[in-house]
Amino acid sequence: MSGSDDEAAALRRASHIRSFVLRQGRVSDAQRRFHEEGMPRWGIPYQPAALDFDAVFGRHAPRILEIGCGMGETTATIAAEHPQNDYLGIEVHTPGVGSLLKEIAARGLSNLRVIQHDAVEVVRDMIAPESLAGIHIFFPDPWPKKRQQKRRLIQPEFVGLLTSRLMPNGYLHCATDWEDYASQMLEVLSSEPLLINMANGFTPRPPYRPQTKFESRGLKLGHGVWDLVFRRKP
Repeated sequence: MSGSDDEAAALRRASHIRSFVLRQGRVSDAQRRFHEEGMPRWGIPYQPAALDFDAVFGRHAPRILEIGCGMGETTATIAAEHPQNDYLGIEVHTPGVGSLLKEIAARGLSNLRVIQHDAVEVVRDMIAPESLAGIHIFFPDPWPKKRQQKRRLIQPEFVGLLTSRLMPNGYLHCATDWEDYASQMLEVLSSEPLLINMANGFTPRPPYRPQTKFESRGLKLGHGVWDLVFRRKP
């Protein structure tokens, strides 16, 4: 790559505020092994070119994008329970990617792939307009301090980008356990002219979203969880 190409790539990477910080957390031996063995099989390298989903999955089916897979259990469960759909998970942290790849191997999932890269760049560069049947963003980093909130993923510009990648009638489902972030999500999503709220404000947890152990403990302690489901206008 030439110097000018390097500069162009750097400008592209710097064009948005990152919604994550790569922490040097411990990667277990199992996570590392599944990462090393699984990425060549189920991982998709980042590249600034639109994915051919039919080629990736070997079939034509509804495609659901999940941003921020965490440790992967929810993502894998949804994919296992809905084999008629294809799922693409985005996660930046190696322990989570390794755990998700372990789930794919253990469950024998053929309808789930993983990209380990910044979600904004993946959506912008790799997802073609009107190619997704749905998008899941479950419990993104809340960045609770006031000075940090500019890092929150759900911002008007990114929601506009996500909406452009949805098919007509495709859905965007967000969930958070931080009430002020839930309010911000509701405001931002409601302000996107191409989206329609499928409820009067927040919605009960749809049955396809599994309740995590962490979420169950929080609910027992009286903590709230807020789900939002919007659809793109026909």
